[in-house]
Amino acid sequence: MAGAVDLSGLKQRPAPPASGASDAPAGPASGTEVTEANFETAVLARSNEIPVVVVLWTPRSDSSAQLVELFSALAAQDGGTWALATVNVDTTPRVAQAFGVQAVPTVVALAAGQPLASFQGMQAPEQLRGWIDQLLSATAGKLSGGAADGEPDQVDPALAAAREHLDNGDFPAAKAAYQAILEGDPNHVEAKGAVRQIDFLTRATAHPQNAVALADAAPGDIDAAFAAADVLVLSQDVTAAFARLTALVRSTSGDDRTRVRTRLIELFDLFDPADPDVIAGRRNLANALY
Repeated sequence: MAGAVDLSGLKQRPAPPASGASDAPAGPASGTEVTEANFETAVLARSNEIPVVVVLWTPRSDSSAQLVELFSALAAQDGGTWALATVNVDTTPRVAQAFGVQAVPTVVALAAGQPLASFQGMQAPEQLRGWIDQLLSATAGKLSGGAADGEPDQVDPALAAAREHLDNGDFPAAKAAYQAILEGDPNHVEAKGAVRQIDFLTRATAHPQNAVALADAAPGDIDAAFAAADVLVLSQDVTAAFARLTALVRSTSGDDRTRVRTRLIELFDLFDPADPDVIAGRRNLANALY
């Protein structure tokens, strides 16, 4: 992804277990509350079908909450011609960081994975109505979905079910649903990315919370280092995760080095290739190898 807003770090970005999201105030009924786990499906993939309006807000701000309510009402009125996604900046700071948020509320409109327009602060209802109308006009006929003759866009039921399982944190059901999609379309981009993400989350959430300390106590234990790297990625300390495995590449050889290099590349593949952490990580890996 590229554009006025740097969203590269969010593509397939792992997140903490879904149970952590339950403490966050829910978004409006007509919108989707965005986490790092569902960002790709709820925002990026969805914006290939219809425009997605992302409202970055905080429940600590009355104007933020009011803006979310206004957009929720507009989304309900427009019957599926665009999608509303809400980001609580207090509970999902990496998403807010990727959008370059400097103030709340901030609103960003995306289409085909690209940011098209944005604004900060509260706006009058009539201004919001005009802004949405301009967005719909600018994207009319250019996306794969959207309403036709007043009917809401119809998503492939299998894909919708897979997304719902993932959004609910039901990883086994989500993986089975996405794998079924891949059986019919082996090159399905969303399904392939989702399976990678689910496999990582399933593995990473099974590690003990003190995995980093355990790895520090056993510096030569490759499995312990793998667990520590997973936990670091899960806690959003990607730089430390990559650095730990890169250091292990330097200190190993033969099959062990190949094993560590393979796991590090697997972690790289969880993110967009343009993510600065990935670019730096690949460069450091190349230096460690050669």
